[in-house]
Amino acid sequence: MFDLVSILKSGKDADADNEHIKTVFFYQTDKCKSLIEETFRFEGLSEPVAIENKQEKLTEYIRSKPAEIIIIELIKVEDIVVAAQRISNLLPSGSTAVIIGAQDTISIQRQLKQLGFYYLLWPVTKGELTEFVRDIHEQRDRRSGVGGRKAKRVSIIGAKGGVGATMIAAELSCVLSEVKHSSCVLVDYNYNEGNLDVMLGLSKFERKKAQQGIVSESLDASSAKSFMYKKSPKLQLLSVAADELDFNEMIQYKRSIANAISSECNFILEDLSASTGLVFNQSNHWLESNCIIIVTNSTVSSLRDAGRLYGMVNSIAASERPRVFIVVNHNMPEKYASVKPDEIEKFFKRKVDLTIPYIKDFADVILDGKRLSDRRNKASALLNNLASLVLGEQINKKSFLFKRSPKG
Repeated sequence: MFDLVSILKSGKDADADNEHIKTVFFYQTDKCKSLIEETFRFEGLSEPVAIENKQEKLTEYIRSKPAEIIIIELIKVEDIVVAAQRISNLLPSGSTAVIIGAQDTISIQRQLKQLGFYYLLWPVTKGELTEFVRDIHEQRDRRSGVGGRKAKRVSIIGAKGGVGATMIAAELSCVLSEVKHSSCVLVDYNYNEGNLDVMLGLSKFERKKAQQGIVSESLDASSAKSFMYKKSPKLQLLSVAADELDFNEMIQYKRSIANAISSECNFILEDLSASTGLVFNQSNHWLESNCIIIVTNSTVSSLRDAGRLYGMVNSIAASERPRVFIVVNHNMPEKYASVKPDEIEKFFKRKVDLTIPYIKDFADVILDGKRLSDRRNKASALLNNLASLVLGEQINKKSFLFKRSPKG
């Protein structure tokens, strides 16, 4: 894993004599570190804060304020793209990110550009490095270049109402924001009053009112923020009500707000339910998500609709198909399941990604305002593992969470 830090205040000091590019540099080798520091000093640039790339420093620095430019040395990394995918989930959207690597392939450069990274091939001369850094600075001033990362969209879709999609959306958003340190916006697509606020442990919650006269397509990030309910520093809830809008208009309104805020966060999570019937529309927006989580229980009717949803995803061309995870949530004791685990996998013709066991004291935990994912049992471990799957991380099946005695 790699260390990222956002510890510098943005903005410029008008009284300073030197040109200030407030930069943080995560280095792996002394040679690269020396060249970076030497180049910045020689050119009169504000010298970057240098931090060694080590696992234990990730959590320590990730909560700090963002730097304007973040340089990450990945010379020793075998798969730069995989590393960049993980890093992109942590970076502040307003920061310019540069990866220094030793792999000279066009495909890597293209993939890193799609993720919002500049790529600098190592080894590099001091002159080349100076020109590269100045070019990035100029592009920041013009607000052009590779930057402008957009949030990844994750759609959590319940095959039927009541299978637990809202619970999973709430828990996933909390794990991503509080444990994985990714900034998230959770979108409530329920037209009538839902229970997402209850699942999040929010008290005295009221939906924001849609503002009459505002054209949703003209919303910008600043105006979109006024619709957000701040659950925690890295988690916001978008839940809007409007009597004058019908269901389709409300969906589009929320979608427009989410689009406007997408440059301000790492993830946009969507709580959707197949019970509305609209998710079966082939042109529905959830098919454009980066990741789709289909939630079902172990009943025939729920599995049948989950199969339809899975089939819709598979009908998309492989090159454009989003990642899809299947989650079986036992919202009743397993002994009452009408379909066995091996039959479920036979039905989908693939392995189920996660099977969440029945949680006996589910209602008590939620009504007490506690998080299911914070507990020390198998269900908690699986909810944390779901966040790891979304992030593309390897799941540690020997996690200590599995070793504790179950509480639910």
